[in-house]
Amino acid sequence: MTQVAIYGCGGFGREVAWLIEACNEVHPSYEIVCFVDDDPHNHGKRINDIVVLGLDETRRRFPEARIVTAVGTPRARQSLVEKASAAGLGFETIVHPRVERSRWIQIGEGTVICAGCILTTNIVLGRHVQINLDCTVGHDAVIGDFSTLAPGVHVSGWVHFGRRVYVGTGAVIINGTEESPLTIGDDVVIGAGACVTKPVPAGLTVVGVPAKPLERA
Repeated sequence: MTQVAIYGCGGFGREVAWLIEACNEVHPSYEIVCFVDDDPHNHGKRINDIVVLGLDETRRRFPEARIVTAVGTPRARQSLVEKASAAGLGFETIVHPRVERSRWIQIGEGTVICAGCILTTNIVLGRHVQINLDCTVGHDAVIGDFSTLAPGVHVSGWVHFGRRVYVGTGAVIINGTEESPLTIGDDVVIGAGACVTKPVPAGLTVVGVPAKPLERA
């Protein structure tokens, strides 16, 4: 049994714990040893029967544990990964048993794919990507490190994400082509329910149908 510590004890952390339990129902592989949280006020609490510890205590008590990060914000997740890596802890990739996928998919270390997702073929997922409930990812898509798909996101074929992209619930990205993939730059935020029809440069927040840059007040 692989010992797993879930970094983050909020709502998504509890969902990841359920995801791991679902994996164990199909093939017992994991022991959840704790939630990890940086807030000392939470240390020693039990959430859904799982104890909450700090990172140093986790490393001391469970030196072989592998970390699964459970924070949706890409930059925050990257920060947690850097802390855990500096502490000498490794990372686990978790895929819910109700994910449909071909064998032509590359999945990076620490990635989490939740229930009900469909990933077709020739897809590359970077490190520590999070794909939440009921998402679809089409052929030849590339999703960069630390990116997040919130529930119900649909990514069409030949779409290439940079790093730390956040896609809100129910957003849709239409397809590019082999000659001209539709590109989403680093640190882009795509609002919930948006429909992205053209490339988005790095750092922008886009919303609406069709998606356009958010106007600042």
